[in-house]
Amino acid sequence: MTHHIALLPGDGVGNDVMDAAKIVLDAIGLDAEYTEGDVGWQFWVEEGDALPQRTVELLEHTDCCLFGAITSKPKDEATGELKPELRGKGYVYSSPIVGLRQRFQLYANMRPCKAYPGNPLNHRDDIDLVVFRENTEGLYSGVEFSPVPDAVRTSLECHPKMKLFEGVKNEEIAISLRIFTKRGCRRIVKKAFEYAREHDRKSVTVVEKPNVIRETSGMMIDQAKVVAADYPEIELQFANVDAMAMWLIKNPERYGVIATSNMFGDIISDEAGQLVGGLGFASSANLGDRYAVFEPTHGSAPKYAGQHRVNPTAMISSVKLMLDWLGERSKAKLLDDAIASVIREGKTRTYDMGGSAGTLDVAEAVTKAL
Repeated sequence: MTHHIALLPGDGVGNDVMDAAKIVLDAIGLDAEYTEGDVGWQFWVEEGDALPQRTVELLEHTDCCLFGAITSKPKDEATGELKPELRGKGYVYSSPIVGLRQRFQLYANMRPCKAYPGNPLNHRDDIDLVVFRENTEGLYSGVEFSPVPDAVRTSLECHPKMKLFEGVKNEEIAISLRIFTKRGCRRIVKKAFEYAREHDRKSVTVVEKPNVIRETSGMMIDQAKVVAADYPEIELQFANVDAMAMWLIKNPERYGVIATSNMFGDIISDEAGQLVGGLGFASSANLGDRYAVFEPTHGSAPKYAGQHRVNPTAMISSVKLMLDWLGERSKAKLLDDAIASVIREGKTRTYDMGGSAGTLDVAEAVTKAL
């Protein structure tokens, strides 16, 4: 079966790590056709759209997507970089990766955090956990107001807590809505439990803050209990997000699968990634029911763009996740073993690991290990 895969290198070092991914994909012999698409800052500046419609249509005709990295900037700075003829015409920058998650309902962001023996950056060698982050709702849903429209202000006046803001003008208020749905809570927790069952993990820990954010976090907790009833062999645990930030550093080996909401998941997964070497090792999968996008979690690092200096392990590990999702389990296992072999031997290390190897050197080493 020939797989049809979209490649979106994006900005900065996204292109460098995509070059590494291509080397590995060629070596592993995947039966696939690859089509590159346009995404990122260049297309925002030139067209007013970092995710052009032609790219969305390209993805609609592929099985999945491998994504590099993109540059994002605050609203005013982004508008100022538009080419002159586009300014003042109502263009508003939005993150293309967030756009892809919402357009294709990629509601589950899976971020493995695995310590490979021999990595000098490991916090400890017995860490092997996976964070399932809700990917389309919460604070990142993009429902925001500043200044606040009169209709929104009026609709909120019925809440007693709004008395705290009496006398504050609408133009002095900014609101970002944390929107949860029961469906969204259930499906991210279900993804976590399904993974735990398939990989023989003993527990799922739901991370929220229901003692303060009672309605939204409370909904996540309630729906997690509903889902957990279908998985009696797996223990359901709960943790407040601030406590989890501490416990991950103190006892990371205690956790196998974590499920949480969008912003909490973004923060917790970066912390967990640092425990196993940093963002150069942090892969991720954006999963929906019919489509998926795989990407390293690091940014575009413009100062290193084109130098082929950065660590491509996160991207190569994202290729491994893609192979798993495509049903190419034996190839995924071979690739994971090759990554582990290169790290264990310690002969090919990028600057973050204290070495002098380049991005493509690591890809070639992994290819040799294959």
